Amino acid sequence: MPLPSLGRLGSRTNLKAVSPGRHRNAVKVSDGEVVEDKELTSYLAALAPDADADPGSTGSGKRFGEAQVFQLRMNLIASQQLKDIAHERDISPQALAQEWILERLSWEGQAASAQDRRHSDAMTDEYHFAVESFDEPFAGRR
Repeated sequence: MPLPSLGRLGSRTNLKAVSPGRHRNAVKVSDGEVVEDKELTSYLAALAPDADADPGSTGSGKRFGEAQVFQLRMNLIASQQLKDIAHERDISPQALAQEWILERLSWEGQAASAQDRRHSDAMTDEYHFAVESFDEPFAGRR
């Protein structure tokens, strides 16, 4: 027994369009007139990448500021541990992971700047004398 089609067309043999139905915000269209759906056009324009963007790109990414999305794969044990800790702190695992990553990046930045300061201090023309050398009397020229 053939099943009825759930598409917009009647059957495969009868290709007449099925009635579009009644919609709350439906626009009455007179014969042959095409009406643009401004809401749909606006939505599709927002989803479409910039015209001058790389064809393989999904867009400029500026829709959300300068934010970028990273996908994180974790083994089952680490994933469950993250979920448990997030549940204890009453936040989402995603928010907890983001918080931890931002804290670690801040820590790494501070450590790198401290290392840069130590390196730049080592490259100066200064000479550091040992403290013990000042305890002995000066044996200068006579």
